[in-house]
Amino acid sequence: MATFYTYKARNIRRTWYLMMGFFIMVIGVGWVVSQLMHAPVLLPIAVLFAVGMNVYSYWFSDTVVIKLTGAIPADPILHRDLIRTVENLSITAGLPMPKVYVVNDPAPNAFATGRNAEHSAVCATTGLLTILNQTELEGVIAHELSHIGNRDMLVSTVAVVLAGFLSMLADLFLRMSSFGGGRDDRDNRLGGVLFVLAIVGVLLAPIAAQMIQLAISRKREFLADASGAQLTRYPDGLASALMKISLNAQPMISANHATAHLFIANPFGKQGGIWQKLSGLFATHPPVAERIKALHDMDMNPS
Repeated sequence: MATFYTYKARNIRRTWYLMMGFFIMVIGVGWVVSQLMHAPVLLPIAVLFAVGMNVYSYWFSDTVVIKLTGAIPADPILHRDLIRTVENLSITAGLPMPKVYVVNDPAPNAFATGRNAEHSAVCATTGLLTILNQTELEGVIAHELSHIGNRDMLVSTVAVVLAGFLSMLADLFLRMSSFGGGRDDRDNRLGGVLFVLAIVGVLLAPIAAQMIQLAISRKREFLADASGAQLTRYPDGLASALMKISLNAQPMISANHATAHLFIANPFGKQGGIWQKLSGLFATHPPVAERIKALHDMDMNPS
């Protein structure tokens, strides 16, 4: 039977699949544009770009996420309770002490990032620190540390960078292809076909980026909830925190679609009507009610 941390190897494999998929996509788009513009040199440039972005996303993705969210290092005095909580739970979980950040935002939320336990960070918003009591804060931090422990953050954080670069690259290639043209009728016909392929690629790029992020299964949230509850031995703490977060849901000032799946709650707040139904199809988190029920149903003292 799989335990909480047997998913670590699976997430590492997912990261390699993700990076390989990005490499193939970039090479494919580079080849199409090089043919369209009669510029074979663009293909090796695309290869170098793909390799460089894979390396960059792996080593510096946590830095990119921190900058995208506007997080700043936690103040040792002002945020001493947060830092102490992260330190104590890290020791309990057997993890290195991650860096601790804070986002100055009234919306209650939190996330973790980093390629491994030795290069990880935990971040909470000022809104979260305001509304949660100590046991609730411990539940949220334990949840985030569980993401680090089972290497969820490796694939999640790399997805942020690669998905963003995929959309940016497709848009750039579309702009470049608009300057291409054939030299004769045959080239014009070939160029027309390739141009259509380039446009299709650009239109599909945002969908591909979303699917990359959806490759992070929503089961990881249930797993992190369960792991966090096991760490604190108090499922009701996280359940209460999730309830408060959902009731106080409001859009974050720095809400970004690229990093939305990293947070413990939707950084765009509650959405009603048809948007709520549509967002459910592409949600990276399961409904809060289901998560709370699962926590309440946990037996911390099995016979």
